[in-house]
Amino acid sequence: MAAKKPSSGKRMSNMVRLGLFWLVLVASTLAVIALTSPQESLKQVSLKSVTERANKGEISKIEIEGDDVKVTPKGQDKATEKSTKEPNSSIYEQGLNKDANVDVNIKKPSETGNAIWAATSILLPVVLIGLLFLFMMRQAQGQNNQALGFGKSKAKLYGLDKEKVVFADIAGNDAAKQDLEEVVDFLKHPKKYQQLGAKIPKGVLLVGSPGTGKTMLARAVAGEANVPFFSISGSEFVEMFVGVGASRVRDLFAKAKKNAPAIIFIDEIDAVGRKRGSGMGGGHDEREQTLNQILVEMDGFETGTNVIVLAATNRADVLDPALLRPGRFDRRTNIMLPERRDREAILKVHFKNKPTDPTVNLDKLAAKTAGSSGADLANIANEAAIIAARRNSKMISNKDLTEAFEKVAIGPERKAKVMNDKEKELTAYHEAGHAIVGHVLPDSDPVHKVTIIPRGGTGGVTWFLPPEDKSYTNVYEFKDILARAMGGRVAEKIKYGSDGITTGAGSDLRKATEIARDMIIEQGMGKGLRDQVFHDDNGGMVFDKITHERPYSDDTAREIDREVESLIKEAAHRAEVVLTHNMASLETLAAALLKEETLEEDIVNTILKDTVLPKEVMLHPAA
Repeated sequence: MAAKKPSSGKRMSNMVRLGLFWLVLVASTLAVIALTSPQESLKQVSLKSVTERANKGEISKIEIEGDDVKVTPKGQDKATEKSTKEPNSSIYEQGLNKDANVDVNIKKPSETGNAIWAATSILLPVVLIGLLFLFMMRQAQGQNNQALGFGKSKAKLYGLDKEKVVFADIAGNDAAKQDLEEVVDFLKHPKKYQQLGAKIPKGVLLVGSPGTGKTMLARAVAGEANVPFFSISGSEFVEMFVGVGASRVRDLFAKAKKNAPAIIFIDEIDAVGRKRGSGMGGGHDEREQTLNQILVEMDGFETGTNVIVLAATNRADVLDPALLRPGRFDRRTNIMLPERRDREAILKVHFKNKPTDPTVNLDKLAAKTAGSSGADLANIANEAAIIAARRNSKMISNKDLTEAFEKVAIGPERKAKVMNDKEKELTAYHEAGHAIVGHVLPDSDPVHKVTIIPRGGTGGVTWFLPPEDKSYTNVYEFKDILARAMGGRVAEKIKYGSDGITTGAGSDLRKATEIARDMIIEQGMGKGLRDQVFHDDNGGMVFDKITHERPYSDDTAREIDREVESLIKEAAHRAEVVLTHNMASLETLAAALLKEETLEEDIVNTILKDTVLPKEVMLHPAA
């Protein structure tokens, strides 16, 4: 979680305070100058004029203070004019007759105004510099406070806001919600369990694929229980300075205890909860110190604090065993990908506030989206609305929905890419090869769509969709998937010869090799290595791969390579047999693709209705 930036309102408030500070300072300076300056408004005249008029008897009084001369003409009660004499000389030396009929009053110059002005001239810059220094110190103090708060928890507090998430707001995940309802009951009625000597679980681990709704379910627990909900990401504990993560853990748990009953939610806990001893920092590794502090805090709760820790991860296999033992994360809730009924409910939630026309069929879309997460379905709904808005429609149609689904599943169409006739023909035969092999083989999923329009990073797509949700995949299904993956390369070979193959099958070959290797290493489906699994669980860390030995020998590695090679060759042979026996269908389908560019499922099935299944490719009697 990124550090929170100052809001625009806060920045504006700081600017207003700074502006007011300088405004007051300038006003004070002007006031001092005004107080020390003469307040009288007198007419300035020359001293020669004053002496000439005084000698003529037109002036009754002259006041001299220093070099300043104030003149009161006859008939006036106070001075109305002013003048200035030369320094260090008397007014008589300036031309006034000693026998003139005028009252000359000489005053000693006042030192007060000069002193004030001198003091102001000296003190004002000092005050300005001092205030500026004080302002800078306050700014530095604010930065220092942030530094001192470096070890404070950055967890956000939810659960006290008006808009709360409850289980009714979340579609699907019924099994997970049922498990978490007990957690809600623990927080609402703790005495019911304590009276029977039962201990409230310390932690619940939410495990599921990305986008399945782990965070949303955690917030729903807080909303149902009506308790504060402290949310933080596992990566926020770890900093470059040793001890900061542990300090933040202590601060987080201290806040939760003060607000008990409460929930602490740690998202992506595998960021700090990985197995200890695998890092290069040893006991001084910051991540390990943070994990140690979490372990201590979870196992050191005071009786009756009613604080439950929820944590989410999609990599439970890499977590430290000490986190998963009873007394820490007592429970584990698996959040699975939604089934068809759940997918339909999720789609209805996301389309609740979106205008749709009568052609929209969410049940049909739910059937197509097997293996999609809640986040994927939300993305499809949003893309459908964007596509409808782009064509200036006020309602979402089923065509928009289909286009959005295909864009999310296999990538957007790249109609701007121009292919020459030779490339189009090659792509048509390539995709027709995939489609025919997948259509003929008995354990393959049915063809949903074939297109030679580039989509995503591919030049064309042959799309297979399972008719229903599957929990398991058998050997026959894997082998048919491998054969249809090789169908594109084999079709190129049959049409253009061995030297006519291209790089268009690169992604197919990579996928086929990955599936074959997974069959041998992870699923125990090899011939010579049947029922043996060679899973290498090192969390994918480079240092682990350097320091941990491979869980099988070099001889076994060579045997794995031979098994993978055998599966790929078998798949290519089966694809070649199928296409050789169905050359007429290959030509017909390729021609249809060159003409239409995209063929839907019903059209493909009509074109391929006369295809045959050769006996040589059958793997079991049911085929």
